[in-house]
Amino acid sequence: MHIPNSLLNIGNLHISVDNTEVVKGIDLIIEEGEIHAIMGPNGSGKSTFVSALMGHPAYTITKGSVEFKGEDLLKLEPHERARSGLFLAFQYPKEITGVTLRSFLFAAYNACHSEEKIISPIKFKKFLEGHMEELHMDTSFAERFVNKGFSGGEKKKAEILQMNVLAPSLALLDETDSGLDIDALKIVAEGINRLKSPNFSAILVTHYARILQYIKPDKVHIMVDGKIVESGGEELAHHLEKEGYKDWK
Repeated sequence: MHIPNSLLNIGNLHISVDNTEVVKGIDLIIEEGEIHAIMGPNGSGKSTFVSALMGHPAYTITKGSVEFKGEDLLKLEPHERARSGLFLAFQYPKEITGVTLRSFLFAAYNACHSEEKIISPIKFKKFLEGHMEELHMDTSFAERFVNKGFSGGEKKKAEILQMNVLAPSLALLDETDSGLDIDALKIVAEGINRLKSPNFSAILVTHYARILQYIKPDKVHIMVDGKIVESGGEELAHHLEKEGYKDWK
């Protein structure tokens, strides 16, 4: 079903990896300001789905449509999708040797903004450190190479820092909660909740309901074998926490 003026309209989306169909027909509509959680067992196609939306070259969209802000998202290159307001937080953030976190984010911020909104390195340093303090990150991390030597929790905080700096319209959060202890989980959740507004929406991919204790989703979808098999409210996540996915296998 297509709803005009929705932030994201996905119709009958099919995605293949190495000629094997992984996502087998997804319909999804996200309105501005909504947070949707997608839950499912390993291998259900969740990560493939969000990576393909961002334009990852390993994933081939073979059928279906995706409209973002009324435009055909599939015609855009990954950097154009980022400039349009799409953001992907990776399940396994990459290390980038030789590039400091501050330099990386400064370049990303200016690349995602029009010329009149570009800011100087001095103003950006103050802007970045403010966000780091909000996420309880030592500001010295800004001078370290991107994710180099970071713990798993520090890498995930750095992803949320990037999201807060870039302030996207739609964030695709691929298992941002995986591998986090409870303190890091709370900080990551705070970073996501800080952006919640009519101008920020998110797709939160997760195996477990624990992060949904801190981030309240508007809708929860269960994805099994490449399809969304059921959608509902927050109570659906609590059912999964108790019963698992046996009802849909």
